[in-house]
Amino acid sequence: MLRSEPDHLVVACADLEQGAAWAVETLGAEPQPGGKHAAMGTHNRLLKLGPRVYLELLAIDPQAAPPAHPRWFALDDPAVQARAARSPFLLTWVASTADIVEAVTRVPALGEPREFTRNAYVWRLTVTEDGALPFGGVLPAAIEWGGAHPCDALEDRGCALVELRLSHPAATSVLPLYRELRIAGPVQLRPGPKSLSAVLRTPRGEVELRDA
Repeated sequence: MLRSEPDHLVVACADLEQGAAWAVETLGAEPQPGGKHAAMGTHNRLLKLGPRVYLELLAIDPQAAPPAHPRWFALDDPAVQARAARSPFLLTWVASTADIVEAVTRVPALGEPREFTRNAYVWRLTVTEDGALPFGGVLPAAIEWGGAHPCDALEDRGCALVELRLSHPAATSVLPLYRELRIAGPVQLRPGPKSLSAVLRTPRGEVELRDA
């Protein structure tokens, strides 16, 4: 039976140095090196939030050739870039599933599953054709890992995901999609203005990350 649960939070950054400094100041934890995504022209740093949950600091890689297609997670959007230039922010989230094909069949709005690799990691992730975030990032991308998971190599630096709090004016349309994906875990979706927030337990106490 299909089941989905939080896999990682995507925090958009102007660059990884900015993101790492923000993480230390805001969360009291130094993120670990991630890697490059040649197919998308991005790179990242990571922070463990649980046995199989992490925070991804994601930025456009200035040393990478621009891809011939839109980057994932709306990173080409000028509004996203302008917001990240001011400060890193919670952009969207990703839900893990054991059967991404079934997930896309149930919820076509996820986009198409594409295969990616980074060092020892292999995964399939849904990406929309134009790179946009479905329902402004309230509907997660779906990911299916092909073996190793990044959390296997990440140190516990005292951070944990407590809850995802999401709202959207079309929540009555999004909730059935959550049910189709059978999203489990600490995720709340309510009607209201579009917003994403993640409550984390950190060395600095309980911290809420937001999309604005």
